[in-house]
Amino acid sequence: MVESKKKGRGRMPQVTLGCTLIQSEKSGFGALPIQRISYEEAAKLLRKAYDAGITFYDTAHAYSDSEEKIGRALSDVRNHIHLATKSMCQTPDTFWEELETSLRSLNTDYIDIYQFHNKAVCPRPGDGSGLYEAMLEAKKQGKIRFIGLTSHRVDIAKEAAQSGLYDTVQYPFCYLAIDEEIELVNLCKEKNVGFIAMKALSGGLITNSAAAYAWQLQYDHALPIWGVQKESELDEFISYIKNPPVLNDELRAVIEKDQKELIGEFCRSCGYCMPCPKGIEIRTCARMIQLIRRAPSESFLTEDAQKMMMKIEECINCGQCKKKCPYHLDTPTLLKKNLEDYKNILAGTVKV
Repeated sequence: MVESKKKGRGRMPQVTLGCTLIQSEKSGFGALPIQRISYEEAAKLLRKAYDAGITFYDTAHAYSDSEEKIGRALSDVRNHIHLATKSMCQTPDTFWEELETSLRSLNTDYIDIYQFHNKAVCPRPGDGSGLYEAMLEAKKQGKIRFIGLTSHRVDIAKEAAQSGLYDTVQYPFCYLAIDEEIELVNLCKEKNVGFIAMKALSGGLITNSAAAYAWQLQYDHALPIWGVQKESELDEFISYIKNPPVLNDELRAVIEKDQKELIGEFCRSCGYCMPCPKGIEIRTCARMIQLIRRAPSESFLTEDAQKMMMKIEECINCGQCKKKCPYHLDTPTLLKKNLEDYKNILAGTVKV
């Protein structure tokens, strides 16, 4: 267990990540968004999170300079935090290349949880890829402590949880989860596999963090990682250290309303459909109407936003986005429906 560097402060509920015995506050820091801000802004957020008691930081080799920002900001407190990162490697050579890059960027000589990043299959010993064997060798060398897998495909995540090969599984999990996804989380508890919940705010569609946090408390073994880009976002989760929200009637009503509006055919904004050969910003356009209805609409109706949406008219129906969607969505149809609704909003025939 990592000891807090500050004593006597309030503590949010703790999570133990399965067989790893890694303990963390109920809030992990999801570091994908910090690639969009400056080094100075990222350092401020990361240090504020650490000073508040957040000790689990999740990033990836693929998140441009996110690892380097963490390495610069937190290397002096390395022994007080847990670092998880990911590799999209396809061969043992790229595995070692990306691992060494991550170690340098994070300014550390070991990674607590090293994860296969959104693999289309679940790597296993003897499968011919050599990837799992590379993981084992890296663990033997002390460069990683535990082996994890991240996925947007529930069947792959379940396979990893059942295999006995993985210490952790990371999968999107929030109060919009369907029964099969809840089964995955319960399976991880049964198998003593650590469960890391990505997209706990569903890529921004969930706007009430108190409701999202209170719902996650029902799963005492699940560690949500909250994507943080702004200090105001971080402040919300810091406030839950001493005052964790309770799943009361008010928050249940929020959740029930969101579930009614959002569960079903909606884009999770994972981005695995990208890039589009015609330059359509699919992960934003495919859920534009939901974004408009759930946040101040002005920023989604600007001239630039209109140009982005009108690119949908250039769709050539190649089917690449539909084929790559891990949730099996009919993405071209979603895009066209969003564009139709968007035009009606601009014309004033539909109110938001």
